[in-house]
Amino acid sequence: MPLNHRIEQAITAAIATAQGADRAAPPKLASALDYAVTPGGARIRPTICLSVAMACGDDKPALSDAAATAIELIHCASLVHDDMPSFDNAATRRGKPTVHLAYSEPLALLTGDSLIIAAFDVLARAADTDPVRAIKLIRILAESTGMPGGICAGQGWESEDKIDLSAYHKAKTGALFTAATRMGAAAAGEEHDAWTELGARIGEAFQVADDLRDALYDEETLGKPAMQDEINGRPNAVSELGVRGAIRRLEDILSGAIASIPSCPGEAALCEMVRKTAERLTPVVPARQTV
Repeated sequence: MPLNHRIEQAITAAIATAQGADRAAPPKLASALDYAVTPGGARIRPTICLSVAMACGDDKPALSDAAATAIELIHCASLVHDDMPSFDNAATRRGKPTVHLAYSEPLALLTGDSLIIAAFDVLARAADTDPVRAIKLIRILAESTGMPGGICAGQGWESEDKIDLSAYHKAKTGALFTAATRMGAAAAGEEHDAWTELGARIGEAFQVADDLRDALYDEETLGKPAMQDEINGRPNAVSELGVRGAIRRLEDILSGAIASIPSCPGEAALCEMVRKTAERLTPVVPARQTV
């Protein structure tokens, strides 16, 4: 089964469960759950998770699917909350109105909350496959989602008077990428800590690439508001290094990511996945941008 089809199939099943097809549930909130995850963008995090699991043998694919799905549900929940007026107040996401505009602010808040719960429910349901591995997956995802170093902490740094830039980037962007590599390994029964560096490097690369896209592309190209770093005064790689310097930094990070891949049966295929991810991440620089 193609990887993207496997991911979409697992996510669709998880959303159907969360919508409560076999019981009475609020129809608007049920609709908003699907709206928040569809269409799904690049699905980079679940792709990384499954790629690592496959490189490590993927002996229990149901558990790997649950891990990949849980990560993507947390990611989608974070986007719903980030877009709300109390944070970025964004009007579009993935080329369509954000959830709070399409459904209302109360329903957007509940949508994000419900997706977070659904992520952990997916892992709990997969525990029948292997309870010990499932518990590890739940703990990794919890660490990467909450305090003190998960994506909630990353968002929290934006409310501080003084930002620890390294901690901010590791939490806001890097946490779920680190979760993706670690959970992929854990789902396949491998030692997950050995995969932390790969996830951290991919997360750092994604942050730099996102800074570049925000500075270089318009809203139509991005499918979301552009120039948000500049508008909101956020620290970013482009303001620090310039466009060319940020691209060089991105290339260096991705080279280090490939070098950090632990020895495993699917090492060659995983290296190729990282290379393809690098190609997708690296922005095409408009001719006028020469800084």
